[in-house]
Amino acid sequence: MVHDMDNSKGKCPRCGKNNLIVVSETGETCCGSCGFVIDESTIDSGPEWRSISASNDGDKARAGAPTSLAVHDQGLSTNIGIEYKDATGKPLSADMKHAMKRLRTWDSRSKHNSLDKNLIGAFNEMGRLADKLTLSRATVEEAAYIYRKAVDAKLVRGRSINAVVTASLYIACRNTDTTRNLKDLEDAANIKRKDIARCYRLILKNLNIKTKVVDPISCVARIGSVVKVKESTKSLAMKILNEAHKMDGIAGKDPMGLAAAAVYLACINNGEDVTQRTIAMAASVTEVTIRNRFKGLKDLGFVEDKAIIVNKVK
Repeated sequence: MVHDMDNSKGKCPRCGKNNLIVVSETGETCCGSCGFVIDESTIDSGPEWRSISASNDGDKARAGAPTSLAVHDQGLSTNIGIEYKDATGKPLSADMKHAMKRLRTWDSRSKHNSLDKNLIGAFNEMGRLADKLTLSRATVEEAAYIYRKAVDAKLVRGRSINAVVTASLYIACRNTDTTRNLKDLEDAANIKRKDIARCYRLILKNLNIKTKVVDPISCVARIGSVVKVKESTKSLAMKILNEAHKMDGIAGKDPMGLAAAAVYLACINNGEDVTQRTIAMAASVTEVTIRNRFKGLKDLGFVEDKAIIVNKVK
């Protein structure tokens, strides 16, 4: 591609005309009139950003992918290109093509040691699980950071890489307030829950990581979306849990079971015909858990004679 240069930058030393051009493929500055090559290594002083698309006019983006902890080399390594052309754009000879192919192979092999191979496999599995569980980029970055610390502490040696990756994702979900429980990770990763829980405890103990307590209110939206209840029912369930929290009545209880009981209580109040079994399947808990948590809310005064005390919920 040929670009015109600013005429104020100089004239051609041979013909004296202000008709300088830059050939981007070779980086040469030439005279558009006589063809004299003035500079063979021109530095592009233009902007490094580019417009993403016509629909995002004005948006600016850096050239190249951003660095990421979820990539084995964090996106900082370079690779030998696959185009068989020299610096001037001319095709290479057959012998040089074969030599470049071998150089590319050995360049790839020299960059991947045992640690890199571990991270490549682990982050590929992490990306698969993130897509399956629809996790955000921030959650994946947090999980990648935790896994790298586990590798540095030699916690992966002798253990399943997939189990440690899944446990790292579970910790990241807890820290980023993402409502994913061990049942979801067990189904997505096809790993037994006890193996994930064992790696989870191992990481917390050795890396001295503290996880957040799951807020039952954040579980209401998930249960309500699966059961397909009204927004007013979800709002009432959240208000019930808020009032129960102020009364110190939900400490130490399973957050998903509490959210399921609150949704069931709100469904009764709003006249929605939803069974305990349906809510239990959506929350991945048992019907007995919902009844026990329902009894706890009843002891707090939210239920009297099978009627909801609505005025208790502000």
